[in-house]
Amino acid sequence: MRIDIITLHPELLESPFQHSIMKRAQEKGLLEVCVQDLRPYGLGKHLQVDDYQYGGGAGMVMMIEPLSNCIEKLQKERSYDEVIYMTPDGERLEQPLANRLSLKENLLIICGHYKGIDERIREHFVTMEISIGDYVLSGGELPAAVLVDAIGRLLPGVLNDETSALFDSFQDGLLSPPVYTRPEEFRGWKVPDVLLTGNFKKIEEWRYDQALKRTVERRPGLLEEE
Repeated sequence: MRIDIITLHPELLESPFQHSIMKRAQEKGLLEVCVQDLRPYGLGKHLQVDDYQYGGGAGMVMMIEPLSNCIEKLQKERSYDEVIYMTPDGERLEQPLANRLSLKENLLIICGHYKGIDERIREHFVTMEISIGDYVLSGGELPAAVLVDAIGRLLPGVLNDETSALFDSFQDGLLSPPVYTRPEEFRGWKVPDVLLTGNFKKIEEWRYDQALKRTVERRPGLLEEE
Protein backbone atom coordinates (compact mmCIF):
# COMPACT_ATOMS: atom_id res chain seq x y z
CA MET A 1 0.00 0.00 0.00
CA ARG A 2 1.11 3.55 -0.74
CA ILE A 3 -0.18 6.58 1.13
CA ASP A 4 0.66 10.13 0.02
CA ILE A 5 0.08 12.98 2.46
CA ILE A 6 -0.12 16.59 1.28
CA THR A 7 0.91 19.02 4.01
CA LEU A 8 2.29 22.50 4.63
CA HIS A 9 4.29 21.15 7.58
CA PRO A 10 6.09 17.93 6.57
CA GLU A 11 8.27 18.12 9.68
CA LEU A 12 5.20 17.34 11.79
CA LEU A 13 5.01 13.94 10.11
CA GLU A 14 8.65 12.95 10.43
CA SER A 15 8.46 11.10 13.74
CA PRO A 16 5.17 9.12 13.59
CA PHE A 17 6.32 6.91 10.72
CA GLN A 18 9.94 6.40 11.80
CA HIS A 19 9.33 4.21 14.82
CA SER A 20 7.73 0.99 15.99
CA ILE A 21 5.09 -0.72 13.84
CA MET A 22 4.92 1.94 11.12
CA LYS A 23 8.69 1.82 10.66
CA ARG A 24 8.60 -1.98 10.47
CA ALA A 25 5.78 -1.90 7.92
CA GLN A 26 7.83 0.32 5.65
CA GLU A 27 11.02 -1.66 6.11
CA LYS A 28 9.14 -4.81 5.08
CA GLY A 29 7.91 -3.05 1.95
CA LEU A 30 4.28 -3.48 3.01
CA LEU A 31 3.57 0.23 3.41
CA GLU A 32 4.99 3.28 1.67
CA VAL A 33 4.25 6.67 3.25
CA CYS A 34 5.23 9.66 1.10
CA VAL A 35 4.91 13.13 2.60
CA GLN A 36 4.32 15.77 -0.08
CA ASP A 37 5.32 19.33 0.82
CA LEU A 38 2.70 21.74 -0.54
CA ARG A 39 4.89 24.85 -0.23
CA PRO A 40 6.77 24.38 -3.56
CA TYR A 41 3.38 24.57 -5.30
CA GLY A 42 2.73 28.01 -3.82
CA LEU A 43 2.20 31.05 -6.00
CA GLY A 44 4.56 33.90 -6.76
CA LYS A 45 7.93 34.84 -5.33
CA HIS A 46 6.82 34.03 -1.79
CA LEU A 47 5.16 30.70 -2.70
CA GLN A 48 1.82 31.85 -1.30
CA VAL A 49 -0.52 29.01 -0.30
CA ASP A 50 -3.23 30.84 1.66
CA ASP A 51 -5.39 33.95 1.30
CA TYR A 52 -8.23 35.85 2.97
CA GLN A 53 -11.67 34.29 2.64
CA TYR A 54 -14.33 35.84 0.45
CA GLY A 55 -17.10 37.48 2.42
CA GLY A 56 -14.80 38.44 5.28
CA GLY A 57 -14.28 36.65 8.54
CA ALA A 58 -11.36 35.55 10.69
CA GLY A 59 -8.84 33.02 9.48
CA MET A 60 -6.95 32.34 6.28
CA VAL A 61 -7.97 29.72 3.71
CA MET A 62 -5.66 27.37 1.81
CA MET A 63 -5.84 28.39 -1.85
CA ILE A 64 -7.24 26.22 -4.61
CA GLU A 65 -4.37 26.55 -7.09
CA PRO A 66 -1.47 25.12 -5.05
CA LEU A 67 -3.62 22.22 -3.85
CA SER A 68 -5.07 21.41 -7.26
CA ASN A 69 -1.64 21.55 -8.89
CA CYS A 70 -0.19 19.19 -6.29
CA ILE A 71 -3.12 16.76 -6.44
CA GLU A 72 -3.14 16.65 -10.24
CA LYS A 73 0.61 16.05 -10.40
CA LEU A 74 0.27 13.10 -8.04
CA GLN A 75 -2.75 11.76 -9.91
CA LYS A 76 -0.72 11.73 -13.14
CA GLU A 77 1.77 9.42 -11.44
CA ARG A 78 -0.76 6.92 -10.05
CA SER A 79 -4.46 6.28 -9.58
CA TYR A 80 -5.80 6.79 -6.05
CA ASP A 81 -8.58 4.69 -4.58
CA GLU A 82 -9.55 7.58 -2.31
CA VAL A 83 -8.59 11.24 -1.95
CA ILE A 84 -9.15 11.91 1.74
CA TYR A 85 -9.50 15.26 3.50
CA MET A 86 -8.99 15.27 7.26
CA THR A 87 -11.67 17.54 8.74
CA PRO A 88 -13.73 17.75 11.95
CA ASP A 89 -16.95 17.56 9.93
CA GLY A 90 -15.99 14.36 8.12
CA GLU A 91 -17.05 10.77 8.78
CA ARG A 92 -15.91 9.61 12.21
CA LEU A 93 -12.88 7.32 12.04
CA GLU A 94 -13.93 3.99 13.52
CA GLN A 95 -12.56 0.48 13.16
CA PRO A 96 -14.81 -0.67 10.28
CA LEU A 97 -13.67 2.34 8.23
CA ALA A 98 -10.01 1.58 8.97
CA ASN A 99 -10.65 -2.04 7.96
CA ARG A 100 -12.11 -0.98 4.61
CA LEU A 101 -9.32 1.45 3.84
CA SER A 102 -6.67 -1.17 4.65
CA LEU A 103 -7.88 -3.10 1.59
CA LYS A 104 -7.05 -0.23 -0.77
CA GLU A 105 -3.86 0.12 -2.79
CA ASN A 106 -3.22 3.87 -3.05
CA LEU A 107 -4.55 6.62 -0.80
CA LEU A 108 -4.03 10.39 -0.93
CA ILE A 109 -4.56 12.40 2.27
CA ILE A 110 -4.91 16.18 2.38
CA CYS A 111 -4.02 18.00 5.60
CA GLY A 112 -5.83 21.27 6.06
CA HIS A 113 -4.52 24.24 8.00
CA TYR A 114 -5.63 27.72 9.01
CA LYS A 115 -9.42 27.98 8.45
CA GLY A 116 -9.40 25.01 6.08
CA ILE A 117 -9.16 24.51 2.33
CA ASP A 118 -11.04 26.16 -0.54
CA GLU A 119 -14.39 24.37 -0.79
CA ARG A 120 -13.87 23.69 -4.49
CA ILE A 121 -11.10 21.22 -3.64
CA ARG A 122 -13.60 19.31 -1.54
CA GLU A 123 -16.21 19.44 -4.28
CA HIS A 124 -14.03 18.37 -7.21
CA PHE A 125 -11.11 16.32 -5.84
CA VAL A 126 -11.95 14.88 -2.43
CA THR A 127 -13.75 11.53 -2.40
CA MET A 128 -13.85 10.97 1.36
CA GLU A 129 -13.73 13.22 4.42
CA ILE A 130 -12.63 11.80 7.77
CA SER A 131 -12.66 13.13 11.33
CA ILE A 132 -10.86 11.62 14.33
CA GLY A 133 -13.22 13.27 16.80
CA ASP A 134 -15.47 16.19 17.61
CA TYR A 135 -12.75 18.71 18.36
CA VAL A 136 -10.53 21.07 16.38
CA LEU A 137 -6.74 20.79 16.01
CA SER A 138 -4.26 23.22 14.50
CA GLY A 139 -3.98 21.19 11.32
CA GLY A 140 -4.65 17.86 9.66
CA GLU A 141 -1.19 16.38 10.23
CA LEU A 142 -1.90 14.65 13.54
CA PRO A 143 -5.23 13.24 12.30
CA ALA A 144 -3.46 12.01 9.15
CA ALA A 145 -0.86 10.22 11.28
CA VAL A 146 -3.64 8.62 13.32
CA LEU A 147 -5.39 7.44 10.17
CA VAL A 148 -2.22 5.98 8.64
CA ASP A 149 -1.40 4.14 11.86
CA ALA A 150 -4.93 2.73 12.12
CA ILE A 151 -4.73 1.48 8.53
CA GLY A 152 -1.10 0.41 8.40
CA ARG A 153 -1.19 -1.96 11.35
CA LEU A 154 -3.97 -3.93 9.63
CA LEU A 155 -1.91 -4.78 6.55
CA PRO A 156 -1.08 -8.50 6.37
CA GLY A 157 2.43 -9.15 7.64
CA VAL A 158 2.84 -5.87 9.53
CA LEU A 159 2.17 -7.24 13.01
CA ASN A 160 4.33 -10.07 14.30
CA ASP A 161 1.21 -11.99 15.31
CA GLU A 162 -1.06 -12.06 12.26
CA THR A 163 -4.16 -12.51 14.42
CA SER A 164 -3.37 -9.72 16.88
CA ALA A 165 -5.30 -6.98 15.05
CA LEU A 166 -8.36 -9.21 14.84
CA PHE A 167 -8.78 -9.06 18.61
CA ASP A 168 -8.30 -5.32 19.08
CA SER A 169 -10.99 -3.19 20.66
CA PHE A 170 -13.95 -2.47 18.34
CA GLN A 171 -13.22 -5.29 15.87
CA ASP A 172 -16.16 -7.26 17.28
CA GLY A 173 -18.10 -4.25 18.55
CA LEU A 174 -16.67 -4.62 22.07
CA LEU A 175 -13.78 -3.13 23.99
CA SER A 176 -10.82 -5.41 24.58
CA PRO A 177 -10.72 -7.46 27.80
CA PRO A 178 -8.00 -6.94 30.45
CA VAL A 179 -4.57 -8.40 29.70
CA TYR A 180 -1.83 -9.60 32.07
CA THR A 181 1.78 -10.75 31.91
CA ARG A 182 4.46 -11.96 34.33
CA PRO A 183 4.93 -11.98 37.26
CA GLU A 184 1.90 -13.99 38.33
CA GLU A 185 1.72 -11.99 41.59
CA PHE A 186 2.96 -8.48 42.32
CA ARG A 187 2.46 -6.76 45.69
CA GLY A 188 -0.34 -9.20 46.37
CA TRP A 189 -2.09 -8.32 43.11
CA LYS A 190 -2.77 -11.60 41.34
CA VAL A 191 -3.49 -12.59 37.78
CA PRO A 192 -7.02 -14.09 37.50
CA ASP A 193 -6.86 -17.84 38.11
CA VAL A 194 -8.69 -18.71 34.89
CA LEU A 195 -5.81 -17.37 32.80
CA LEU A 196 -3.44 -19.83 34.43
CA THR A 197 -5.54 -22.94 33.84
CA GLY A 198 -4.54 -23.64 30.25
CA ASN A 199 -8.22 -24.27 29.51
CA PHE A 200 -8.57 -22.15 26.37
CA LYS A 201 -12.33 -22.58 26.15
CA LYS A 202 -12.80 -21.17 29.64
CA ILE A 203 -10.24 -18.45 28.96
CA GLU A 204 -12.07 -17.31 25.84
CA GLU A 205 -15.37 -17.33 27.71
CA TRP A 206 -13.78 -15.23 30.47
CA ARG A 207 -12.34 -12.79 27.95
CA TYR A 208 -15.68 -12.37 26.22
CA ASP A 209 -17.45 -11.77 29.56
CA GLN A 210 -14.82 -9.23 30.57
CA ALA A 211 -15.01 -7.47 27.21
CA LEU A 212 -18.79 -7.26 27.47
CA LYS A 213 -18.60 -6.00 31.06
CA ARG A 214 -16.03 -3.37 30.18
CA THR A 215 -18.09 -2.20 27.21
CA VAL A 216 -21.27 -1.92 29.30
CA GLU A 217 -19.41 0.08 31.94
CA ARG A 218 -17.35 2.35 29.71
CA ARG A 219 -18.94 2.55 26.25
CA PRO A 220 -22.55 1.32 26.42
CA GLY A 221 -23.30 3.22 23.24
CA LEU A 222 -21.32 0.62 21.29
CA LEU A 223 -23.90 -2.01 22.23
CA GLU A 224 -26.77 0.27 21.27
CA GLU A 225 -25.26 0.65 17.79
CA GLU A 226 -25.40 -3.12 17.18
